[in-house]
Amino acid sequence: MNSVEITLLTALLGAIAFVLALAVRRKNVAAAVNAAVSLGVAGVAVAAAAGFEFGQRGFVAPELAFWTAVAGLLHSIGMLGPYDSVWWWDHLTHALSAALLTALVYAGLLVTIDDAVSTVVVAVAAVGYTVVAGICWELGELVARAVGDRYDVEPVLVYYGWQDTAYDLVFDVVGAVLVVAIDVRVFVDLAATAPGTTRQLLVWSSATVVAGSVLMAIALFARPGGQS
Repeated sequence: MNSVEITLLTALLGAIAFVLALAVRRKNVAAAVNAAVSLGVAGVAVAAAAGFEFGQRGFVAPELAFWTAVAGLLHSIGMLGPYDSVWWWDHLTHALSAALLTALVYAGLLVTIDDAVSTVVVAVAAVGYTVVAGICWELGELVARAVGDRYDVEPVLVYYGWQDTAYDLVFDVVGAVLVVAIDVRVFVDLAATAPGTTRQLLVWSSATVVAGSVLMAIALFARPGGQS
């Protein structure tokens, strides 16, 4: 990264921190929690983009740092109001975040799956992973609402209804399909730095997403009254 890119990335992280401070000042717990998580995820992404070797070989995938920071910033800002007042804000954040996740998974699969496997199969698998992850996120919103109702607290994720859920999943697919259609491979070098770790991350994250989705679905729909 050159000095301009480092300055821009620092500004993005600073903007997320500012949103966090603003949410705390407004006593908006949900926005504060989401901004804090976004800042933490962005920090991990910066470390990953540098190959966890700062000062030795520079950034392996600077795109990861920028992409994650922008997605985190837009989501954090959205929690302060735009999700409610700007109709396209939620669609944008879902498409952008889904595209980021798909690009990472796509790169990981390209690195770890046998070369004999068709790129089309890899692309379908990457999109499928993102769809399942999107379903897991939507179930998480329902769980957050249920917990909020149960303990009379503000949920950290806001559920806007089944129509919004459908739109979220549609734009998850839009973001994912765009990545594989354009054949975005910006994270292949990063995944290739440690193929064994990449494979483990794919396996364990897939298992976690599937198991989490199943458990949340059981908890939600098996409880008295189910979901309304």
